[in-house]
Amino acid sequence: MLPVFGVAQQTSSDIVSSQKSQARIFIRVYPGAARNEVVGFSDGVLRVRVSAPPVKGKANRELVAFLSHLLDVSSASIIISKGHTSQNKIITIYDLSQEAALRLLLHESSS
Repeated sequence: MLPVFGVAQQTSSDIVSSQKSQARIFIRVYPGAARNEVVGFSDGVLRVRVSAPPVKGKANRELVAFLSHLLDVSSASIIISKGHTSQNKIITIYDLSQEAALRLLLHESSS
């Protein structure tokens, strides 16, 4: 069962679930920011700012490129599974373990 956005009892380990060689990340995106950055996590959701505006998929493309850079995977390995037109998204990353995704994203959010 997938976590519901905004559920307070989730922990940092709940923002990513994993099946075999894929990780699933629950993200809230804030488009139109001054720069791309991971702002942290709360309520079981990773908070990410992207500089692109939410117009014609630009923010989605920027999010995928930013995550690709942070996680050192190809953009083709990152899929927006749910939430194409919403700030709340579920991102699936192939060829990355849950542990690696957590380590990289939590490190970035604390920087």
